[in-house]
Amino acid sequence: DYIYLLLLNVVSHTMPHSITLNLLRSNNMKFNPLGDRVLVKRSDEEETTAGGIVLPGSAAEKPSQGEVLAVGPGRVLDSGETQEVSVKVGDVIVFGQYAGSNTVKVDGEELLILSESDILGTIS
Repeated sequence: DYIYLLLLNVVSHTMPHSITLNLLRSNNMKFNPLGDRVLVKRSDEEETTAGGIVLPGSAAEKPSQGEVLAVGPGRVLDSGETQEVSVKVGDVIVFGQYAGSNTVKVDGEELLILSESDILGTIS
């Protein structure tokens, strides 16, 4: 059985109403997005400046691309049909700078929950 713990994040550099969902696991944990939502692992945050200085993730601007880990079934249209999400697991996507205020922590790793409308495109 799973234990769900909902925490409210109020951090000055993020949107004030962002919500972090911490999932504590007892066995194998799998997060399944609903609707047109997508679960994304943000790309590595460590970067090197032009002068060769390595900036750790906490000092660097958060990257706006990542890998799709899970995809919801899609959005239900007014006609009752389901429109599938246009990305698939394994795609590398680009999303808006302010997208991804909803996060989920699975096995200590912070993952983003994005709506399909937050996705700007894929990188091939």
